Amino acid sequence: MKNVKVVKITVEGEDWEKCIDKAFSKKKKDIKVDGFRKGAVSKEVYIKKVGIESLFMDACDIAVNERYESALKEADIELACEPSVNVVSVDKDKCEIEFTFISKPEVTLGAYTKLGVKREEVKVEKEEIEHEIDHIKEHMAEVVIKENGTVEEGNTAVIDFEGFVDGKKLEGGTGANYPLEIGSNTFIPGFESGLIGASVGETRELNLKFPENYTEELKNKDVLFKVTVREIKERVMPEMNKDFFEDLGIEGVDSKETLESHVKKELEDRKNHEADDKYIDELLHIATDNMKVEINNEIIDSEVERMIQQYRQELSMQGVSLEQYLSMTGTKLEDMKSMMKPQAIARIKTRYLLEAIVDEKKIEVEEEAVEKEIKDACEKYGIERDEFLKYVGGEDGIRYDLKMRKAIDIIKEG
Repeated sequence: MKNVKVVKITVEGEDWEKCIDKAFSKKKKDIKVDGFRKGAVSKEVYIKKVGIESLFMDACDIAVNERYESALKEADIELACEPSVNVVSVDKDKCEIEFTFISKPEVTLGAYTKLGVKREEVKVEKEEIEHEIDHIKEHMAEVVIKENGTVEEGNTAVIDFEGFVDGKKLEGGTGANYPLEIGSNTFIPGFESGLIGASVGETRELNLKFPENYTEELKNKDVLFKVTVREIKERVMPEMNKDFFEDLGIEGVDSKETLESHVKKELEDRKNHEADDKYIDELLHIATDNMKVEINNEIIDSEVERMIQQYRQELSMQGVSLEQYLSMTGTKLEDMKSMMKPQAIARIKTRYLLEAIVDEKKIEVEEEAVEKEIKDACEKYGIERDEFLKYVGGEDGIRYDLKMRKAIDIIKEG
């Protein structure tokens, strides 16, 4: 492909000898040769007893690191992904290295304005408002002890339980005074539904089976749970009175009518945002289909790796590692990468489309706009300027993002 540049470099003579010396110095402290203290052997003795070939791998790594910048300068391109490095040959006299650099491929824009896409009209129905208000009331509902009756869907059953597998107590399968919301699907299938209709003080035996996607040692195994209901709690919906609106704490909302108006506006804002996203996605999809670009597999793989790292960070914020997630879901990393590949290609195409529009339209961003974006974001998220810029890639990152937005506006307004 035209955007691939291969640079071959030979490191030989004194330069290669220096790389071997550095490789030996790196290994020396851990070398133990009979007749010498650990780390005290000379290079000459080491080579005689072990062989110079044992230094080649580290020496090649050193040569690659030292020659990378000069190779990139010779290629004279802006990298689109991490370069590949191949050691073609290596012996005591020289090392031949092949750097493969890939730049952004050539993009030929097609039609990207007047694409015939209509934005969806937004309308909020009365039923939606009522449904949202019901959610608010549920959130503010008071949980009280259920004086009469049995366990129902939506109740919280306070339970003692013991689990048994193969007649033995299940490790980690015992609890006391555990508050379980019926219908929350917190426990394995059949556990919560098996308590519906139970009274306070009643003990039930639930013969269940661990699901296929459970831990390796327990999946598909039969399990017996002995469960005693100690207490039943139910949610009591609040009345829409003065106390309710004071507890709600929304400025300007002090009646059913003002709450409905507030909820309607929030729903309209949400729907407008969703409609905008859908409209832009459809425009970008058509515009990227109209352009011509050949994307290297290496660029796609690099984007997939970037997505994996982003997902890793998202999981870590929830206290879960990527490895734990893969284990819990029974997913292989390679399968995850395969699933992400179509999205990675779409992201790359969208980025190349917008960058090409920026170039064609010679889009620029005023410094005042950059400063305003930084100031507004810092105020919105309550963070310092330096911390924000570090997160978004500095002022250049902000400038790039504003240019992309301008390119999207051209597609929308064209």
